[in-house]
Amino acid sequence: MTFVVTSEPGRARSGPAAGERVLASSSSAALHIAGATLDDGPVGRVGLELEAHCFDLNDPRRRPDWSELGDVIATVGSLPGGSAVTVEPGGAVELSGPPAQGPVAAIAGLTADRKALQSAFAEAGLGLALLGADPLRRPHRISPGPRYQAMERFFAASHTGAAGAAMMTSTASIQVNLDAGPRDGWAERVRLAHALGPTMIAIAANSPLLAGRFTGWVSTRQRVWGQLDSARCGPILGASGDDPCTDWARYALKAPVMLVHSPDAVAVTQHVPFADWADGVVLLGGRRPTTADLDYHLTTLFPPVRPRRFLEIRYLDSVPDDLLPALVFLMVTLLDDPVAAELAAEAVEPVATAWDLAARVGLADNRLYEAANRCVAVAAERVPAELSESMLRLVQNVEDGRCPADDFADQTIRSGIEGAVLQMARPAS
Repeated sequence: MTFVVTSEPGRARSGPAAGERVLASSSSAALHIAGATLDDGPVGRVGLELEAHCFDLNDPRRRPDWSELGDVIATVGSLPGGSAVTVEPGGAVELSGPPAQGPVAAIAGLTADRKALQSAFAEAGLGLALLGADPLRRPHRISPGPRYQAMERFFAASHTGAAGAAMMTSTASIQVNLDAGPRDGWAERVRLAHALGPTMIAIAANSPLLAGRFTGWVSTRQRVWGQLDSARCGPILGASGDDPCTDWARYALKAPVMLVHSPDAVAVTQHVPFADWADGVVLLGGRRPTTADLDYHLTTLFPPVRPRRFLEIRYLDSVPDDLLPALVFLMVTLLDDPVAAELAAEAVEPVATAWDLAARVGLADNRLYEAANRCVAVAAERVPAELSESMLRLVQNVEDGRCPADDFADQTIRSGIEGAVLQMARPAS
């Protein structure tokens, strides 16, 4: 098993192949989903995926093209921490690290890989900026991949074209992947992963601008995701949250099909829940779906917490290098340490559903401010020496009611957007 998730998932075929079967109904689809939602086992492994916007250090308004980025990546070779390097459809560069035992090892591997990647890109005159949204350039796809062309058509047909384009080409995050844990604790663990969302968004918010303008939100990345269809991008929890596997199956079957391979990716421009395709109410590509179609459908769903046998925590903005270790340690500790998890659940309960509020005002809200301070205090008591400097910075930020977006906004006012971007994108000397 690996936590690495590439940006171009393996594509479904146009008909059944070895190991596949045609789905007889939505009920059989639900069983297929629920049986592969989470893996029973201990907690402890941590996988990290980090996206960074790529800028030309001599002309930050220019977006490097697909082949240019590929040429630079080809010079990188194997990275010391074992991360894979991929490119998002708008040109953001992603590091996907292998699972490590605990947050300290995962952070060390990612940090080493980021430094090596920064060096290679700097030699080509390019910089990698850790920001939740591109503050300077308008959304624009550079990937020639058929998946993303089809996604553009799907979003346009569903009247979310602008948000879809921004999501694909102008947002960046730090994703934390964790073991699902023992089966008897799944429901509580998944509920806590969701409940932490607003508080963690407020702490990590680092995207006050998009396409050259202040948006009025501290996490414009989260705002963009919130503008998309909640059936595809909203939380997966059901009314009780007592059975994450059933919740995920129900969510996936209600979500509209985005694209079908016939054999190339073709956007589905009418609203067709996967359940309708599985039940034969609608035939897409002139056929019923296979298990491969269903597995591919799951890769087109983007909830803030996504079960992939493990848990993907997807709601954090990319943050600067000095805060990244503390933020990862905070996220992991609040979920994997049983005592910390209990304290965190109590702390965030009053703001457990305040997603939009957190993205808009961050720690300026008194309840989010209180929850955030309680959570970072819990993590700070447990932080190892090698992460203490980063944690001190994070604790001070939160005590001051500031998130990374405030610092970037201040730098933008002082230096202009281009100057602030270049300061973020240049490797530390």
